[in-house]
Amino acid sequence: MASPPPFDRSLIPWRYQYPVDGMISRYKYHGQLKFARPLIAGLTSHLESAFQNRSDDKPELLIPSPMLPARRRERGFNQARDIAEKLGHALDIPVSASAVKRVRKVQAQRGLSREARLANLRGVFTVCGPVPERVAIVDDVVTTGATVRVLASVLRDAGAKEIQIWALARTPG
Repeated sequence: MASPPPFDRSLIPWRYQYPVDGMISRYKYHGQLKFARPLIAGLTSHLESAFQNRSDDKPELLIPSPMLPARRRERGFNQARDIAEKLGHALDIPVSASAVKRVRKVQAQRGLSREARLANLRGVFTVCGPVPERVAIVDDVVTTGATVRVLASVLRDAGAKEIQIWALARTPG
């Protein structure tokens, strides 16, 4: 049996399939922000509904999935940070892109199995200071869950008690 995830809840409104996959790809790899706008607006509505009668469950801090500076320069932006900043503004939650750092380069995750992804990510993230008890990790797509599992583990080790995963889409399956 698989071990339970090191996070408490995931709020992900779409499957990573047509037309969402193409929209995210155009946003992420081609910087076409207009494709992200309806997805981020939809995620914002999804989150507002989730916290409507449960504001105590709202995270105290949003943490975008970190990206190496070289990758960010190559792409021109970190889509997870962009999404987190828009969500933070809309939901009045602070964002920290410096709470967790990616400390080493890894083999591209694309095409790797879940086990290979987890092994690939071991030791790749470090927490850079105190974190509040309730946080949300923000990313664009959750594929196998390896990245968010590793991020959640380092955040839990640093003192986070309730960890949520917020993303635009998850791969079907």
